[in-house]
Amino acid sequence: MGRWICCLCSRVADSLMLLLVLALSCNPSTAATASPSAPHIKPSYSFGRTFLGLDKCNACIGTSICKKFFKEEIRFDTWLSSHLKLPPSYLLSYSGNYTDDAKSWRLVDITRLTSKYRHDRADKRICTSLLKTKTCSLERALRRTQRFQKWLRAKRLTPDLVQGLSSPMLRCPSQRLLDRIVRRYAEVPDAGSIYMDHLTDRDKLRLLYTLSVNSHPILLQIFPDVEGWPFPRYLGSCGRLVVSASTRPLRDFYNAAPEVAADLALQLLAVLRSMGTNDLNYFFYFTHVDAGTFGVFSNGHLFIRDASTLGIIDKEEGSQLIDGRQEYKDIFSCLTVDCQSAFVSCNSIREKHSLVMVCRELLPKLLKGKFLQPVQEKIDNFLQRCANGLADDQGMNEAVAELAEILKPLRSCDSRFAYRYPDCKYSDKY
Repeated sequence: MGRWICCLCSRVADSLMLLLVLALSCNPSTAATASPSAPHIKPSYSFGRTFLGLDKCNACIGTSICKKFFKEEIRFDTWLSSHLKLPPSYLLSYSGNYTDDAKSWRLVDITRLTSKYRHDRADKRICTSLLKTKTCSLERALRRTQRFQKWLRAKRLTPDLVQGLSSPMLRCPSQRLLDRIVRRYAEVPDAGSIYMDHLTDRDKLRLLYTLSVNSHPILLQIFPDVEGWPFPRYLGSCGRLVVSASTRPLRDFYNAAPEVAADLALQLLAVLRSMGTNDLNYFFYFTHVDAGTFGVFSNGHLFIRDASTLGIIDKEEGSQLIDGRQEYKDIFSCLTVDCQSAFVSCNSIREKHSLVMVCRELLPKLLKGKFLQPVQEKIDNFLQRCANGLADDQGMNEAVAELAEILKPLRSCDSRFAYRYPDCKYSDKY
């Protein structure tokens, strides 16, 4: 009896083993999982639609770089630790790493157009003011607005479609500037056309939303660094996050060596000069500057890190919007600012406007107490005059040239300034 039971157990075991082998052979993924020689697979880390802002689309910036996030070809710095946790969602910006081949990585900045707190307030304002509810479909609410209905019918982006928006870039719009926005909008396939036929209803809402909240990513797209404009490269957007080339804010260099400070100050003056004089005949001006407005790449090259406070005046066409008409305001006018905020008159902006702001807010912190006398005294005297508005008869170019002549002998030529080294060794320009 015992032998019969053992025989039966053996046959049952053989049958079960055969069934297991057949099952594994029919399901390759199960076989791979069961195989002890299979490589360890790193767990995938989910962002969640809320962290990215995808749950708010199409009241968002875009989706052009979402695949990079989900394939982990964009990683936050915290992902390099053993815990691999996502950073807090309330931060305004994050340092990240970007790859195209999974082998070489480069630093990128991942930013929100405004703080999550302001985004949440704006979302609530949309629902309460348009639908009289605490929560709603943001897309459905915004689609019902008179402004967006005009956008849907429009073949071309015209000044009346952007009047009253809070972005400094759109306070004095020209048709030439608006055509450039449509033609170079990077969140849609490039059509190279000034007409909006290639934009779907979804694309139009995303473009309008971005221009209403913060025009920074649009400026990076329409004035790209590869054409010589002083902005970091735009890499794409996902939900309400923007990815661009990484720069260190200017505040990190306030305690830099004298020759580094002199070099950055000269670059800052060159950027201001190019903002007033360029081949396209656009005049750029700042409505506000702070220690995060400018940034420095790893090669020492200075760029405009935050373009959200940049206004543009078209010196070729002029503004096609009378200042009085800019008083028109709707929900898009106050997504991130107070609806009662007054607009700056286009006629009140002068060429030395930005230079005066930089002389007040940035250059003293960068150049104070860095040099020997009498050079330091010359710099301090100039910055004092500049902060007070300069003399009436001294223009922007003359003032920039005066400070540049003081600073040029103070910079050095070595590998710390990779953006101009070793060219500076063989050029009288430096």
